[in-house]
Amino acid sequence: LSESNPMLGHRGCRLGISYPEIYEMQVRAIFEATVQVKADTGETVTPEIMIPLVGTKRELDILKIVIDRVADEVGKREGRTIAYQVGTMIELPRAALRAGQIAESAEFFSFGTNDLTQTTFGLSRDDAGSFLPAYQRNGILEHDPFVTLDTVGVGELIQIAAERGRKTRPGLKLGICGEHGGDPASIRFCETVGLDYVSCSPYRVPIARLAAAQAALLMNDEIESDTGSSKTAKSNKAIEPKARDSGTNARATRSPSTMAKVASNRYRAEKSESTAGIPQSPFG
Repeated sequence: LSESNPMLGHRGCRLGISYPEIYEMQVRAIFEATVQVKADTGETVTPEIMIPLVGTKRELDILKIVIDRVADEVGKREGRTIAYQVGTMIELPRAALRAGQIAESAEFFSFGTNDLTQTTFGLSRDDAGSFLPAYQRNGILEHDPFVTLDTVGVGELIQIAAERGRKTRPGLKLGICGEHGGDPASIRFCETVGLDYVSCSPYRVPIARLAAAQAALLMNDEIESDTGSSKTAKSNKAIEPKARDSGTNARATRSPSTMAKVASNRYRAEKSESTAGIPQSPFG
């Protein structure tokens, strides 16, 4: 299993398909722990089994068969039905584009933005630091894309996946998992896309919670502002008939690309204001 470039190699669900006993062992441990918690505390735990690096629905389907079989075996042995959900990480551009089909089997999505950034840009976090500062100095990239989410590129893929996934499965739970989950600007973008949660390193949790709250307030203010503009436009329709096209209706029908660009511009302006006079690191 030794590889020279494991970032794009034999890992994630690919390893589970080649060696299903690995996933079988892991999910068995999860289900047995679920049963043990119920016996010890009386608490019911509903685990969410997340399959990484899926690019096709078939990959997820094959591994879901293994998961369902093990859950059934543990449940019969313990004399109880085990509740659980199976979802996937969206870490590949193909998965984002085929999210509608993948959502037929996945009960939730978590956007693995570390890998999604790598695979979208064709960069490796392991060696990109050797040239990213030069890219920033030359204005090619404003920020290190592994620190602050690239909202117009990677962000558009997230927007597409969210829309297509929820078209197939309304109410599909969506989240973000990775270092971007602790970056305030990235969290604000996730709020505009309609993600439900962020997952990040423990030390980033306080910042993430504050940023998520601020993002929710900003969105509420924007919605109220748009609604007010719409009401004003309707009251003045005799003076300016086209004004009815602005506000919440226009915002709701923006394309993924437009939404990503608008969010990116707003966050760039906010970050510029909030960091004025503060020395910046080479990575933004």
